[in-house]
Amino acid sequence: MNKFDYDLVISGGGLAGCSLACALANTGVRIALLEQMPFRQAQQAGYDERSIALAYGSRRIFESMGLWRDMSPSAAAIKNIHISDRGHFGAARLAATDGGHEALGYVVEISKLSQVLATRVQQQDNLDLFMPAALDEFSSEDDCVRIVLDHDGERREISAALLVAADGMQSTIREKLNIVVREWNYGQTALIANVTTSNPHQNVAYERFTNSGPLALLPMTDSADTAAGCRRALVWTIQDEQLDEAMAWSEQEFLSHLQQRFGFRAGCFEHVGQRQSFPLRLMMAERSIDQRVALIGNAAHTLHPVAGQGFNLGIRDVAVLAELIADSGSDPGSDDVLESYARQRQHDHRNMVSFTDTVARVFSNPLPPVMLARGLGLLALDNVPGMKSFLTRRTMGLAGRLPRLARGLPL
Repeated sequence: MNKFDYDLVISGGGLAGCSLACALANTGVRIALLEQMPFRQAQQAGYDERSIALAYGSRRIFESMGLWRDMSPSAAAIKNIHISDRGHFGAARLAATDGGHEALGYVVEISKLSQVLATRVQQQDNLDLFMPAALDEFSSEDDCVRIVLDHDGERREISAALLVAADGMQSTIREKLNIVVREWNYGQTALIANVTTSNPHQNVAYERFTNSGPLALLPMTDSADTAAGCRRALVWTIQDEQLDEAMAWSEQEFLSHLQQRFGFRAGCFEHVGQRQSFPLRLMMAERSIDQRVALIGNAAHTLHPVAGQGFNLGIRDVAVLAELIADSGSDPGSDDVLESYARQRQHDHRNMVSFTDTVARVFSNPLPPVMLARGLGLLALDNVPGMKSFLTRRTMGLAGRLPRLARGLPL
């Protein structure tokens, strides 16, 4: 019999942590999930529900986990993407039909995604849920990791073969391990809100680059108080110094500025809901493993939201690590498992960080030669099949070596 209490302890019950637990639901792996905040109770969705972009490959992963059917009612398909550079020539269009798929990706309400994951987690026979609980300290030994946690005000000690840090961008576990991170502050803020347009979205997503940063407009499912197909998710990148002014605009002022920035491809902007903002930065951990510890999701990397790839990168972490744990036998925290995880994820991490960072910088550069080059690049993207196919597969999460879950196969 194993010396440790659990095969796997996941610190963090957010989207990444719960997804990993759900992926291992039918494997017999003994799991403990630590989460500080109670799961949000199911409630009627409103106009201002926040959403997240899921690549087609991420849909496959959730489908392989048996979760997509419950998520799909709140998911709007992205069948086409229109990319443009405000005030400059050149545009590109990506279509799901070019690759023979029904969608390039989906826009899913975060509350529904969280609800589906939380429901599954609480039904799993192979999982103990510690909530509210916070990891206080841990120590890695040759054969296990020992964890001290505060569970509902009481100190408790448990042990496991593997500890997974799914505790977000400000990861306590990463900091305790002194893992160096590469960081960059873009000097930009993402202003997010839901908007209503006069024209239905017809499952088209827009990525429009402006001199303050990219502006994304994504299709959403209908809400009770909007016309069919007219609710969209807005991610508007602005300079930090512009934030206070933008947040203070009246609704009509906001819509007027947005119309002027975006144009009329979506028709007229008629309504904006609650506005929120968050600063944009790049963060990538120097390494994603330590002795009997693995980092996933935002604990390992945080990206600029351009192209909507951050959460999808984390879900691919989940799919790879879940497969390795399921195949590991009696020791999912062994050096072989962790080194294989780091090796398999390194290429994807570096490529996606480089891709999003380059796009964010190039399309914010005001130098005339750079503006000319990006216009030519968009023209090439729209007219060179090989280039378009490469970008489409990458944004869909279908490039490179795919884990079983991303190929539609069970663990």
